[in-house]
Amino acid sequence: MRKEFNITGLCVPGKHYMVDLGSRLEQMKKMVDQGQYFTINRARQYGKTTTLAALAEYLKKEYIVVFLDFQMIGSAMYDREDSFARAFAACFLDEFRSECETMSGREDRAWSETGRDLSGSADVVSESETNALDRVVEALEKSLANREEPFYLLQLFKGLTAVCRAVGRPVVLMADEVDSAADNQVFLDFLSQLRKYYLERARKGTVTFHCVILASVYDVKNLKRKLRPGEEHQRNSPWNIAVDLTLDMSFSKNDIAGMLREYETDVHTGMDIDGMAGLLAEETSGYPFLVCRLCRIMDMELPGTERFPDRHAAWSRAGFLEAVRILVSEKNTLFDSLNHKLEDYPELERVICRLLFNGERIVYNPDVEEIETAMLFGFVKREGAAVAIANRIFETRLYDRFLTSSEWKENSLTQASFSDINGFVVDGHLNMRRILEKFTQHFQELYGEEDERFVEEYGRRFFLLYLRPIINGTGNFYIETQTRDRKRTDVIVDYHGEQFVIEMKIWHGKEYHERGEQQLIGYLQNYRKTTGYLLSFNFNQKKETGVFERVIGEYRIVEAVV
Repeated sequence: MRKEFNITGLCVPGKHYMVDLGSRLEQMKKMVDQGQYFTINRARQYGKTTTLAALAEYLKKEYIVVFLDFQMIGSAMYDREDSFARAFAACFLDEFRSECETMSGREDRAWSETGRDLSGSADVVSESETNALDRVVEALEKSLANREEPFYLLQLFKGLTAVCRAVGRPVVLMADEVDSAADNQVFLDFLSQLRKYYLERARKGTVTFHCVILASVYDVKNLKRKLRPGEEHQRNSPWNIAVDLTLDMSFSKNDIAGMLREYETDVHTGMDIDGMAGLLAEETSGYPFLVCRLCRIMDMELPGTERFPDRHAAWSRAGFLEAVRILVSEKNTLFDSLNHKLEDYPELERVICRLLFNGERIVYNPDVEEIETAMLFGFVKREGAAVAIANRIFETRLYDRFLTSSEWKENSLTQASFSDINGFVVDGHLNMRRILEKFTQHFQELYGEEDERFVEEYGRRFFLLYLRPIINGTGNFYIETQTRDRKRTDVIVDYHGEQFVIEMKIWHGKEYHERGEQQLIGYLQNYRKTTGYLLSFNFNQKKETGVFERVIGEYRIVEAVV
């Protein structure tokens, strides 16, 4: 069976199409070699577990790697120090034994393949070392089996230190899904012990873990917010010894192209690999789950449909746009997680609405809680000194959520759009001029007497409220981030593979208006279009409302004025 694009759980090189992690693993190994302790903090389904698993395999020639998942311990074990310490020790010993057996198997294979004595090799544990290690492990197991005596963090770390001393090789501890423990005092005490032994390693040469890597969504080294709504804040995390991991885990265009080349070698679709990689990177900003989900749709769901009879048709620009439409309309675990975070953290909704609808430029400041929370959960990303919505997929999904919220779903413009909808599509083509004409008519009737501040706040949201029911289920739209500000926003609409460029702007004088027209022409050139659309919210008392056309060189501008 050939490989597939994976969107659930761990990606396995022999089963799944993957980007090349080589350069990332090299960077992380340098940190491991230096004996650093660090965390991997990324949003949900960002490839943390896959990266850790690949790193564990990458390190095994030089290190004993114990890879734990904190979900294995079980939430009930965090209530008491004794239960947590026992559960951690049991999980650690299971993984440690498995790794030692794997290492032994590698040594046995090396012996048979070379036919020579490898006892002098650093990869071979001597018999005396093995006996010492067996005694240490047996002592730790005996302590665990004795339920009459308490087994606290002190006993746990004495046992872990004895194992690290006896094994004869540096031990790397990796822990995934640390979120499941991070809001518990016992876990903070556990981090304190790790920190204590780390400092004693430097001060007194104490043998302990060579490296510790913790993976989670939350920043474990900076626990300064409540990790569950309704609970008090946990502050002063003891994990201040961890260094920052600046590694970019998003997929670049080159990363995606490499994955697609491997796929193309197997399937032979005839796709434009460089062009498709660019589309995927631009739409997702390299978010691993979103990249793989779009690829999976084009690989498995589109071929055999009426519009896309085979994979050659599916792996095209039209197929890509259809995959985007399917993705932004579906229910999946990533979108569910985003929705839950919006419900649990109301401050998120405020900052996201400011970005989406008000055109505000929000300066990145990690000390502002709502910005840090939005970054933490992957809603936004840094763009220079400011923040922006993380990717177009999230943006479209968030627009959809807020435009259909209880506050807006009964809006009069939305209802008018449903009434007008039959007249906007002719022979499968969207009549954008007609949409602007009807929007202008309804807006004047409903909000023509409102003041400038009201329209600046809500005008663009009203147009999107009107547009959404018309293209919903068939088309899609997104906002160009470079042009989103309080004065101007460019909307790109995709409908059955046909694109429309619409500039929404607030009237700020004739000179600014003419400059906006030239900027719109620049976008038409980028999208290889000759017709563009301009929606102007004009507060000039002498304005003439309606829809007009202007020809500027070879370009036609259809302008609606309200």
